[in-house]
Amino acid sequence: MSQDDDLPGDPVCYADMLVGGFVVDQETFRDVSRFRKSERSRLYEKRKGLTSTERAAKTAALIDQLRPVLEAVDYQRISLYWPIRGEPDLRPLMQELCNSGRTVHLPVVLEKQTPLVFRPWQPGCKMVRGLWNIPVPEEGPSQVPEVVIAPLVGVDAHFYRLGNGGGYYDRTLASLPAKPLTIGIGFAFCSLNSIFPMPWDVPMDKVVLDTGPLEVEPGK
Repeated sequence: MSQDDDLPGDPVCYADMLVGGFVVDQETFRDVSRFRKSERSRLYEKRKGLTSTERAAKTAALIDQLRPVLEAVDYQRISLYWPIRGEPDLRPLMQELCNSGRTVHLPVVLEKQTPLVFRPWQPGCKMVRGLWNIPVPEEGPSQVPEVVIAPLVGVDAHFYRLGNGGGYYDRTLASLPAKPLTIGIGFAFCSLNSIFPMPWDVPMDKVVLDTGPLEVEPGK
């Protein structure tokens, strides 16, 4: 959602080799952070390089692939996202889900380095600029969704997600008493062999790309 820090949200204590309460090797942490920053920049450029026609076609294909995955799940509350930085625009699907009687939520950052909250969204609801200047519903009761759709910058063979670097989804999923079904979505070129997961990284349960769902089982 914002900064390219790749932290779980807590200060780094290099003297004790602690990052957010996890013991990590300092050199490994630096190498992984550099790798992720480089891959993030490369994949941002790939998305930015799509023409409007290509982006629309890939997004339509992605929505077509995602529909049957959602139809196989029993749920009422689902969180999606407001697209930024060339992310697939799922707002047409959000409207479809509202029309079908589902409760659609959007993630909201109330304070830096804290878990997300999820506010209900529907077409025409009042939106305001959130902490990272991303449109969010102005108000509404926060509820935990049963399904969370998370946009991917990248994703690896074990369904570990490369996001925008703020750690918000990882922090949120780790804080919930019951983990919702998490589905990472993106374009096919976001696939990576590994993001070199750190102890705080939480894998997606499913991954759906514009070319179809990935079949690799997530692993720790």
